[in-house]
Amino acid sequence: MARTLTEVLIFLFLSIILFPITLATARPDTFSRNLSPKKLGLKREKLSHLHRLTSSFGLVTMMDDPLTVKPEIGSKLVGRAQGIYASASQSELSFLMALNFVFTEGKHNGSTLSILGRNNVFSGIREMPIVGGSGLFRLARGYAQAKTHEIDFKTGNATVEYNVYVFHY
Repeated sequence: MARTLTEVLIFLFLSIILFPITLATARPDTFSRNLSPKKLGLKREKLSHLHRLTSSFGLVTMMDDPLTVKPEIGSKLVGRAQGIYASASQSELSFLMALNFVFTEGKHNGSTLSILGRNNVFSGIREMPIVGGSGLFRLARGYAQAKTHEIDFKTGNATVEYNVYVFHY
């Protein structure tokens, strides 16, 4: 639809007049500003050292483990299990798991699944929620069941089987 000359002139007039007014009234510091810790009632920052004595409670470990088709060591590698686990119980061996399955092979190559939950190591089968994903697993939800196949208490190494049930688009 063609505009009349009057409409175009009104548009240009309003643009030329109103745009500078908008710029003049906008505050450049509305996005962020420096705050005084003293005015907020914050005290001087402290450094604390926590030391683990006899319990593994509070122990945090990073992982970057092979993700294979089967629990055997020579099984085909399809990705990496990367994340952290932290000892979260004072009375039993239970971890808070924040774990990503990062797929590097097959049709799921480049996709991830994210697991966040409690892992009670000595329970037969542990269930943890799938909280999201990326790539082919974008907006994923579901659950993962973990089962320990073997564990070496001297080295801390374990082989764990995960059965994952996931809804995705």
